Formats: sequence, structure tokens, C-alpha cells
Amino acid sequence: MGEFGTALRQGVGERIHKFLFWLWLPLLGFDPAMIIIMISFSLFYQFWIHTTGVKRLHPWFEAVFNTPFHHRVHHGSNLRYLDRNYGGVLITWDKLFGAFSPEHDDGPVAYGLTSNIDSNNIGWVALHEYVAIGRDLKRANNWRDRLRYLLLAPGWSHDGEDKRASVLRRAQT
Repeated sequence: MGEFGTALRQGVGERIHKFLFWLWLPLLGFDPAMIIIMISFSLFYQFWIHTTGVKRLHPWFEAVFNTPFHHRVHHGSNLRYLDRNYGGVLITWDKLFGAFSPEHDDGPVAYGLTSNIDSNNIGWVALHEYVAIGRDLKRANNWRDRLRYLLLAPGWSHDGEDKRASVLRRAQT
């Protein structure tokens, strides 16, 4: 049951970047109340997909919707699962843009980070990745590389080895 509480945890930065995605909708004529209802529905949907108690659902449902079977992959630190299955409600976008991976039976999903945070300080836990991005931006020599740090997948570096999950997966095969 504790896994359900995971769905209600939302990152500090999500308040800002998700707001930017929803902000333009009223300008297109969408009623703000409708937007709030959809944000609430999406958060509510996240509640049930954070369980290990559900293995698979009917194939037609799994073809369209994000399910616990798909979402476990999102939380995996296994190389095969890194940067996969971002969908909140629909899994179709991940399939369309090549970010989908099914959960494989030949090994369990290893939940967690690729490198642990060596701190119990709640501020550091919440903000450490923003600090790391800031350091990367400061190290970059030009605006092009700064934009790459902001837009490319985690692991890209202007002055070192490319450790993006997709690059590491290709090297592994």
C-alpha cells in the first residue's frame, strides 16, 4: 500500500515546468476549470499505476493507456529501462516517439536512481539535480551547449563521454 503514496509525491520543479505547459491553454479558449479538472484527473490516475500488485491488463487497454505494467519501467534504473515510459495517462505517445519499453520477464525492474544521493537533507534531495544542471550550464563554453544541457537527455556532456541512456544501450549491443 505504501507504493500508492509515491504517486502523490510531486517534485518541486514540476510545479513550474508543468505550469508552463498548461498556461497557454486558456489563450486557446479552454475553460480554466476544465484545465484544473484535467490536471486533477491526471494526478488521480497516477495513484493507481504505482502498484506492484497488478501484472498485466487486457491487451487493448495496455495498447493505449499507461498501466502499472508500463509504469514500473519508468521507475527502473536498469539500463534497458532508463528514460522510458514517460506517459501519465496514455502510453501511445511513448510508443509514437520511441520512448516505450515493455517490462521484461527475464529480470526484475531495479527501482531507484542510477547513483544514490548521499544526504538526508530534504532541501538537497529536492534540489540537487537543479544544482547539477546549473553547474553544467556554467561549465558550458557557448549557448549552443547550454541549450543542449537543457534539451537533450540526461548524460550528455559537451566535454566528456556521452552517457545518455540511448547511447549506452547502443554500445551494449
